Amino acid sequence: MNERHTASPADARAHLERRLEAIAASLAIRPEALGLLALGSVGRACDRVDAGSDLDFFVLVQPAFKQRCIEHLDWLEAAHPVVWHFRNTADGHKALMVDGVFCEFAVFSPEELADIPYAPGRFVWRRPEVDAGLASPQRPLPTVPDRDWLVGELLSNLMVGLQRLARGEVLAATRLVQVHALDRLLELEEQLRQDVDLRSRDPFQVERRIERRLPGVEELLREAASGYTHTLQAAQRILAQAESRVPLPAPAVARIRALWAAAARA
Repeated sequence: MNERHTASPADARAHLERRLEAIAASLAIRPEALGLLALGSVGRACDRVDAGSDLDFFVLVQPAFKQRCIEHLDWLEAAHPVVWHFRNTADGHKALMVDGVFCEFAVFSPEELADIPYAPGRFVWRRPEVDAGLASPQRPLPTVPDRDWLVGELLSNLMVGLQRLARGEVLAATRLVQVHALDRLLELEEQLRQDVDLRSRDPFQVERRIERRLPGVEELLREAASGYTHTLQAAQRILAQAESRVPLPAPAVARIRALWAAAARA
């Protein structure tokens, strides 16, 4: 097993910080490079870093050199050998380094950041002319969903998921119930519970660190995310949990129960 995956959190933080510094040093000798913005757990939430953490970052460059920096990763290879990568967006790559460090990054000009939503990060390195304020997004992050919207989406996903299950679309039903409906339930729980630590909340993915944010949620998850052959049980558990937390419209609940019965007979 790679030593990185058995490292202590402190050692993992030090290892990833050294890797960021190596990437910054590689960029700093290139006149077209303007900054390295660390994001995610290696950004402002370094206390979350452990042996399973990845490197998420933006590379800031002069506009004329953006495509060159995307198409040729010599600047990244100079920091540490890369054994595999692919271009996952128009602006960046996912890459695996030889020691197991996984990177997800994008290349932008500073001006482009005005139109991009991202969680606040920290500059590992920047040239003096780059505004330090770019470490925080100028475009607002996703807002907290309205409770009525969450309930409506949860119920809709259960209905459509059970309809698909009844016609034999097991995978489609599994995703609607055990992913989409469950996500809405978790967001609802976040709004209703008093013991939620939202400091570690990923603004784009509710499931990230959910076990830490919602103490005791594992029992719910064992039944509501129980797998491909257990969507009926998952739907029943999600509906029961929602009913115990907020008033639900009776016609929607009756429809879900009827669909559940039909799927159970199918």
